[in-house]
Amino acid sequence: MAARHSAGILLHRAGAGGPEVLLVHPGGPLWAKRDLGAWSIPKGLLDDGEDARACARREFEEELGSPPPDGPLLDLGTIRQKGGKLVQAYGLPGDLDPGTVRSTTFTLAWPPGSGTTREFPEVDRAGWFGIEEARAKLIPAQAELLDRLLERLG
Repeated sequence: MAARHSAGILLHRAGAGGPEVLLVHPGGPLWAKRDLGAWSIPKGLLDDGEDARACARREFEEELGSPPPDGPLLDLGTIRQKGGKLVQAYGLPGDLDPGTVRSTTFTLAWPPGSGTTREFPEVDRAGWFGIEEARAKLIPAQAELLDRLLERLG
């Protein structure tokens, strides 16, 4: 089976103690009580033949409810997550109010075996974090993206 490919944007801004990054927390009951190691960059699966940069911009808007800021995307390379998914990431300077996040939704049978389906947001919240706090909150494989961002920002 071929690895699934995703693309996403690591939005960053200058903070009082150094760079800050915008992370998203997955919605739905399976993630509701998880914090450390559960957050992610806004990302999603590439459609067949889709350009990774276009996918990253599309997924940012779907997960956050507003388009990413204008500007060139900084290639942060690809990482492989625990389940085998490949994530192509791009850094982008900008700002966004986490209180304005309005994500698309997905449908899930919940509770399991109940025959009832419910809709949940793909992202239930977003937040700005300094690099070390972001490192603790991110899915472990994505933490490498922080190092790549810092290296490229100099």
